[in-house]
Amino acid sequence: MAQTYFVTGGTGFIGRFLVPKLLDRGGRVYLLVREQSLPKVEQLRVLWGVDDTQLVAVTGDIARARLGVERAALAALKGRVDHVVHLAAIYDITADEAAQQAANVGGTRHALAFAKAIGAGCFHHVSSIAVAGLYRGRFTEDMFDEATGLENPYYRSKHEAEALVRRETAIAWRIYRPGVVVGHSATGEIDKIDGPYFFFPAIRRVADTLPRWLRAVVLQGGVINIVPVDFVVAAMDHLMHQRRLDGRTFFLTDPQGISVGDLVRVLLEASRGPRLGVVRSRALEQLLAGLPVERLGAMVPSGTLEAVARRYGIPPEALKFIGYPTRFDSTRTHRVLERAGIACPSFESYAPVIWDYWERHLAGERMREANAHAGAWSRLVERTLGRGEPRGLRRAVAGKVVVVTGASSGIGRDCALQLAAAGATVILAARGVDKLGETIAAVRARGGAAFSYPCDIADMADCDRFVAEVLRNHGHVDILINNAGRSIRRSVRHSFDRFHDYERTMQLNYFGALRLIMGFAPGMLERRGGHIVNISSIGVLASPPRFSAYVASKAALDAFSWCAASEFADRDVRFTTINMPLVRTPMIAPTRLYDAFPTLTPEQAANLVMKAIVERPKRVATGLGVAGAVAQALAPQLSEFILNRAYHLFPDSPAARGVTEEGEAASPRGSLARAQRLFAQVFSGVHW
Repeated sequence: MAQTYFVTGGTGFIGRFLVPKLLDRGGRVYLLVREQSLPKVEQLRVLWGVDDTQLVAVTGDIARARLGVERAALAALKGRVDHVVHLAAIYDITADEAAQQAANVGGTRHALAFAKAIGAGCFHHVSSIAVAGLYRGRFTEDMFDEATGLENPYYRSKHEAEALVRRETAIAWRIYRPGVVVGHSATGEIDKIDGPYFFFPAIRRVADTLPRWLRAVVLQGGVINIVPVDFVVAAMDHLMHQRRLDGRTFFLTDPQGISVGDLVRVLLEASRGPRLGVVRSRALEQLLAGLPVERLGAMVPSGTLEAVARRYGIPPEALKFIGYPTRFDSTRTHRVLERAGIACPSFESYAPVIWDYWERHLAGERMREANAHAGAWSRLVERTLGRGEPRGLRRAVAGKVVVVTGASSGIGRDCALQLAAAGATVILAARGVDKLGETIAAVRARGGAAFSYPCDIADMADCDRFVAEVLRNHGHVDILINNAGRSIRRSVRHSFDRFHDYERTMQLNYFGALRLIMGFAPGMLERRGGHIVNISSIGVLASPPRFSAYVASKAALDAFSWCAASEFADRDVRFTTINMPLVRTPMIAPTRLYDAFPTLTPEQAANLVMKAIVERPKRVATGLGVAGAVAQALAPQLSEFILNRAYHLFPDSPAARGVTEEGEAASPRGSLARAQRLFAQVFSGVHW
């Protein structure tokens, strides 16, 4: 027999899935909406394929007595509604207390009064597991007054709202307590950021920062109860229409739940991040269960939670779930649902679906662009660099004088083209006069302003001449990009009689760059503004073998810059160090091994430099570089072992060993070659 329903919050997240199910039963659904939302109801009729006799809009407001429904409408509904379904509420732990009291407690009071006024058959109240507060241990469906830890305004408002329903004797009622509701398990669809979604940006950051090969462990932590919206709706639809269930409370929860450690593990897998092992220890679990999670905020140093919230958008209240102490016993409800074939799927089974939906629809434009590119290396590049001209570049460089060294090819040439296109006056320095002329022609062909100054940065006298000419002709320099560099790939054991390798790299990579800084920085300090960008290397963070000369020279410039930055900061003269990964430039061309390595293009590397100019960070580094530095700090012996394996896997070139290629044996193939390719892919961007 067709039944009639009156639904509050029917246009909300759960309502948009539940109402179609009720309509499918052939009955009529009255939908409470504010007057300004009436057009939305018409859209829903089209979406659900019903007319205005099946889905009827009733104007009102949960903040008003008897839901603000007019007397004539009340009279028309009296005795004709089988079910009042009260969904309207604030499901947000971050909302202010006054709003939660008004919506959750006041709204429930008004909905109950409305249901009694029209003589509804049954009042269905959607509550929450939050009514248990932070109760320690097993909480059953019959428990209510036993709740503890209700200091949070959200927990308290849900508890008080349910208390109103439980005290009601004039009308039949049923109460539903869903867990933390996430998107649809088949489509991922959701329209809000809540619950575990608060942590998604942080998970994304970890996945982008740490390489997938990394293995780590995490404690199991507290158990969170997460349920997909389609399970909640299917369960409610079934329970609402079963006989002899009035006056009962139903946990719509996952019987097992998922620990915080497993939640992080599953989400990192979904985001293609590093793999975690979860430490499952009864002793550790008992220790964690003993933490006073209700006082977590007071235990953390002042400002820490606020900093976390600012950086990742995680409400401090959400951090209490790390040691969440409550287990929800839904045994009775699941017996009823089991007979209908309704079961809550495990979070792990649908996590990739909701993650994918979040990335495509809720995570922002940059992440959607990143996911459109196949391959882990491409995703890393796009997430790190973005695409096209960085936002704000023109504002950062227009009308400014920018010096770029090593500008005749590679990164320097692409930097010059982008800077000139954004309105900068670009000063190009390099040894090769002819190639400098080609770069100048390319800049001017695009309408940019550029000037070439042939200079050997490894020659200190030539550096002084270059600085003097630039200042004489252009007055000052706003931005200096130290890009010119020399790289040598040779084992230390093949360098014992080649001390000049270290002298040459230090001369260009450190002393030459330092000479230019010493020349241009006084004017920057006097003008109280300037930016020095040093193109360093991922090798400074990862310390790969065979690059002792190159990495040492870059590390020296990094160290100088970090010391000088603290002296110049109050004059707004900033230093940025870019620990650049492997880039396909003429500098790496002699090392034929790199032909098969994944690398950045010069344009992508230039994008990274442009981003640094706009944002002016202290350091720019890829995730793998940061992981290398962290590994050396926290696990130096493991880091040394991995680097030693790489040292033996990738041989010195014939030139580095002092032999001719004609006398060199053919490169090994088969398993060793495959191992080399695999290693290069796993450690994308590192010089080996």
